[in-house]
Parts: sequence; C-alpha cells; structure tokens
Amino acid sequence: MPVCYHCKQSFDGAGTIGRTDTCPVCDADLHCCLNCRHYAPGAYNECRESQAERVLDKERANFCDFFSVRDTGSNSITSAPRKANPLDALFTKPGHVETKAHDRTNR
Repeated sequence: MPVCYHCKQSFDGAGTIGRTDTCPVCDADLHCCLNCRHYAPGAYNECRESQAERVLDKERANFCDFFSVRDTGSNSITSAPRKANPLDALFTKPGHVETKAHDRTNR
C-alpha cells in the first residue's frame, strides 16, 4: 500500500490519484514528486523519468503525466542510510577535528 510522504500513513492508492487528491490523515497533496516512484534525490531534476518536466516544489501537487504512486517498500526516501564516501578517508588527517569556517577566521 502507498504511504504518504508527510505523515507516513498508508492510503488507498488502488485507483488513479488525481492532481487535487489529498491524504485523508494530514491533508498533504498526494500527486506530488515525493510520493512518486520516479523521485530520486540524486538524479537530474530529482527525477528518474528523463522526459518529465522540471518541478520546483516537490511537496506540492503538479501536472506531471509520468506520476506513478510509490509503493511502501520501494524507493524509500528517508529510510535508506547514506553511504560513507571512501574519499573522505583520503582527505582527512587522523585525529583531525573539523572546525567551522567562521571559527578559523576569528583566531
């Protein structure tokens, strides 16, 4: 069953989700990028569909013809842990503590 991006509650996504449909629990827009299976934060325009028009506000309803509701287990936006960048180990000194830029300028 599909899950609302905003409240994480399941909703009935069996039929077609229209542009004006909202979540029955939190009233968030359902026909939005954050509920779409094509949404990918690291992709160009944050969408895996190459022919889709650019949408600036990912949380608001839009007119995208490629919208397809994302299922519960697939394309989870927040549950996937971020992978450590192997290059970070190459460019940090052992025992070095990162300081903020404004801390370095005030010395």
